[in-house]
Amino acid sequence: MSNAPAADLEPIGRPPLSAQRRAELGRRAQWLAGASVAYNAVEATVAIGAGAAASSIALVGFGLDSIVEMSSGLIILWQFRHPMPESRERQALRLIALSFFALAGYVTVESVRSLLGGPSAESSPVGIALAAVSLLVMPILSWAQRRTGRALGSTTVVADSKQTLLCTYLSGVLLAGLALNSALGWWWADPVVGLVVAGLAVREGREAWSGEACTCIPALDDPQGSGCGCDEEGCAA
Repeated sequence: MSNAPAADLEPIGRPPLSAQRRAELGRRAQWLAGASVAYNAVEATVAIGAGAAASSIALVGFGLDSIVEMSSGLIILWQFRHPMPESRERQALRLIALSFFALAGYVTVESVRSLLGGPSAESSPVGIALAAVSLLVMPILSWAQRRTGRALGSTTVVADSKQTLLCTYLSGVLLAGLALNSALGWWWADPVVGLVVAGLAVREGREAWSGEACTCIPALDDPQGSGCGCDEEGCAA
């Protein structure tokens, strides 16, 4: 696993992690992952139901994307159930990368299908409300995940925060697409922007797979983090 510094894990000179602080951050990472899984379960149920009622590919796709998001949170929970979470870092990172690729593949397929199929969806007030709520909730959750991941020096938690951030983008795309379709009949807006989001997902998946961000965590027998230059905000240069 690469120990090269990355922008997402820049230190600000705080003291190195203690065992107690690391355990606290690990519990926080699990709590945030659990919150993400619970929210996405509700989001998937509402989106798929509303999408089926309105014959909206975008809404059904958004619901299935929420299931992919759930998988990322479950991976974090699996990793941090281990007494030494860092030992599962590479496996967890690869699994999250695969979830990025799955997300990109599904959004691409659904976007192309929507473009080729033409307008067919009805207006969905429930879908618009759901996208608006997600657009408010997801950035806050992503910020908390990213901050926790940086403090732990964990690329998997940071990658999970990026997965959540992509959900924010998709929420914005869905909201714009549903609103434009309802108000102006611009049915093509959603799939076009969806393809852009798919490209972002592929990029993030490649970074996660190659482990470009620093993932080192100070060992208990190396309290100064000298082995890899870690502190509470991540990895030092």
